[in-house]
Amino acid sequence: MRILITGAAGFVGQHLAKVLLNDEEGRHTVILTDVIEAPIPKGTKWPQNAKSIKADLLAGSQNVVDEGLDAVFVFHGIMSSGSESDFDLGMKVNFDATKALLEVLRQTCPGVRVIYTSSQAVYGGDIVEPVTEATRPTPESSYGCEKIMCEYLITEFARRGFIDGLILRLPTVSVRPGKPTAAASSFLSGIIREPMQGLPCVVPLKDRAYRHWLCSPRILVTNLVHSLTIPREALPGYDRVVNLPGIGVTVQDMMDSLARVGGQDKLQYVSEEDDPKLKPILYSWPTLFDNTRALGLGYVRDTSFDDIVRDFKDSLGSA
Repeated sequence: MRILITGAAGFVGQHLAKVLLNDEEGRHTVILTDVIEAPIPKGTKWPQNAKSIKADLLAGSQNVVDEGLDAVFVFHGIMSSGSESDFDLGMKVNFDATKALLEVLRQTCPGVRVIYTSSQAVYGGDIVEPVTEATRPTPESSYGCEKIMCEYLITEFARRGFIDGLILRLPTVSVRPGKPTAAASSFLSGIIREPMQGLPCVVPLKDRAYRHWLCSPRILVTNLVHSLTIPREALPGYDRVVNLPGIGVTVQDMMDSLARVGGQDKLQYVSEEDDPKLKPILYSWPTLFDNTRALGLGYVRDTSFDDIVRDFKDSLGSA
């Protein structure tokens, strides 16, 4: 397959590209695009099957789209707290650039599979749990609003036959490697990532019962690749949304896993301090999902947070 990945310099884009380029038979050609030069992942079997294109999608989507595309993964975006602090930038990157890309796709390669990564941030307010795809989105952040706007646009393009759209509402991904991001949920990786490397992490709320729905990088990419196989007719044209499977974990659960897998001494690097700007965003998100639709489509979930921490510990050893 010939696959385009936007936001490809980011963690998810790089991780997915590496998996695709390690396909046993070298069946995939991967085009990586971002506003910076997206590196071709190292240690792959088929690096010659990849190319990187630096582009601003709002002004230059036509430079990264060609008639031979089989699938597009849409990962680009400004994260939650970043969108909240700069409305214009968030709207430009998260919505306007996505719309520009979709317009070029429908003209250049109509019917192409477009896999859009949305977020549980589309939910907010007084929500009855467990959340399903039928739960009405009521975002309480600019990021969530921009995501649901894109969801409706992609659904309309799919209904009209312009694209073969699939919308995946992702759980928070933990543990992400690298550095903290502008996401309000960044600490949900930092609480493991930083202490495991002898670095401090500040949890932005003093509430160890705070619960969040998340998945590991390994399971996320497994599910992203699986999305390439979902038949178009598996979902109705007017409803292209799937809540990807996750597990519910509290701050205390995460600290307990850190101690069990990383060592009791790692807890000294974790501190807790209420952040009045982040708390309203964090508490607006639901904590329990019914993933019946996703599991019925063949998507999978993590089994425990201890395993997620072990994955990250193993990655440090490999690095």
